[in-house]
Amino acid sequence: MPITSVRHAILEGVEKLAPNYFAMVMATGIISIAANFLQMTRIAFGLFYINVVVYIILWILTLARLLYFPKRMLSDLIAHATGAGYFTLVAGTCVLGSGFVALFHNFTAGIALWILGCLLWLFIMYAFFTAVIVRPDKPTIEQGINGAWLIAAVATQSISVLGSLIAPQIPEYQQLILFIALVFYLLGCMLYLNIITLIFYRFTFFSLKPETLTPPYWINMGAVAIATLAGSTLILSGDQWSLLADLTPYLKGFTLFFWATATWWIPLLLILGFWRHVHKQFPLEYSPMYWGMVFPLGMYTASSFRLAKAIEVDFLLVIPQYFIYLALLAWLLTAYGLLRQALSSLRIKAKDGA
Repeated sequence: MPITSVRHAILEGVEKLAPNYFAMVMATGIISIAANFLQMTRIAFGLFYINVVVYIILWILTLARLLYFPKRMLSDLIAHATGAGYFTLVAGTCVLGSGFVALFHNFTAGIALWILGCLLWLFIMYAFFTAVIVRPDKPTIEQGINGAWLIAAVATQSISVLGSLIAPQIPEYQQLILFIALVFYLLGCMLYLNIITLIFYRFTFFSLKPETLTPPYWINMGAVAIATLAGSTLILSGDQWSLLADLTPYLKGFTLFFWATATWWIPLLLILGFWRHVHKQFPLEYSPMYWGMVFPLGMYTASSFRLAKAIEVDFLLVIPQYFIYLALLAWLLTAYGLLRQALSSLRIKAKDGA
């Protein structure tokens, strides 16, 4: 293939890079952490190293897109349908930071990624919501809302989780960081309750077509699963600050409520998936959006484990012991789809360039 054709193919891929591709980092990272919880050490570390490589590559592609296609990137950010996908940058960054802390006790990397996550959160949160609020031409709820909007809640909770993990390593700011973690936990809960109301309304009162029931709707479950993880992490940090200790009964009740909600979503989402692919015979083919389905499966595994420890209910540990295999299977199938699509694209480009 000529060099010019290779360059054109790379630039075309950069231009079309999906805003939500960092969901791959989220999915890989949380399954790595869940595997570490369950003492599946080789899998945990293998996925972590893959995740570091993926994270670096995606940042290179994102910065290249910002350099070469800033208008396309801006139009994605301010659009109802695609803008929320950029919250995966925040969540992916913080999940990777949590991996550094959980697997290596590398708090320096954890702190750096937490700070980066906070800065990304500030920019994307207010840029996206300001844009969709003030724009004059707005889509209907049926056209504008989708499961990816809940990644705003996921990103917020991811900051809470990582903040709780790094707080003990910065004694002079420990209470401040725990306070920020608590506030972000509550903000994430607020965002979930607001957005899921619109999504549930869209589900129940508008016609649902197979092509609109995209994999990111699994974030309906994933957003409450990470709220469970964030709440459980705060509960387990209760001995570090008297305010958290005082709020522990409230945190336990609210966290269990979110876990129950996540559990409720799983059968319904499976049924809707059956309706989409079996009853309606919608083709099952790779899309970067499928990482938005893998992440909730990994997050439910990790959050169930941490919840069992936080509220001292050991019989809940049976859930992550089996759910981890479903999450790993989903990751492997989605990774296979990505590789297959990449190889197919390269073959097509080679034929065109021949």
